Amino acid sequence: MSLLTPDAGLLFWMILSFGIVFVILSKYGFPVIIKAVEQRKEYIDQSLESARQANEQLAGIQAESEKILAQAREQQNEILKQALVEKEEIISEAHRKATAEAHLQVEEATRHIREEKEKAIREVRTEIADLSVAIAEKVMKEKISRTDEQEKIINGLLDNVSFSKS
Repeated sequence: MSLLTPDAGLLFWMILSFGIVFVILSKYGFPVIIKAVEQRKEYIDQSLESARQANEQLAGIQAESEKILAQAREQQNEILKQALVEKEEIISEAHRKATAEAHLQVEEATRHIREEKEKAIREVRTEIADLSVAIAEKVMKEKISRTDEQEKIINGLLDNVSFSKS
């Protein structure tokens, strides 16, 4: 017997044992193996579907996060714009109040100056009147010392007093 060519009896028993093993495997082994392969295939398909859904959810979450970030940026810009507007309003309000206050102070100073001016004018007039009376008194004393002129002045004053009463 040679190693490369099997004998007819050996060939028969090999085919018979192969057939028995094949029948036993096809009846009991292959269904279990096929079932395990099918279960493995379903598990892989479910895993792929879960992975695809997870990717979709991740993409949705990323899109939503980008949308939220965009909204946050918009809100930030809006808040900054409002802050700038409020700042400008506060500055203009402060400027307006400062202008009004300065105007009031200028008016107060002008009124005070006017009052001081009027007071000074009154004092000057009083002084002028006092000086005029003093001068008139000296002039009158000098004129009254003369008797003719004294009678003329007295008569003139009496005439003025009598005309002003009527």
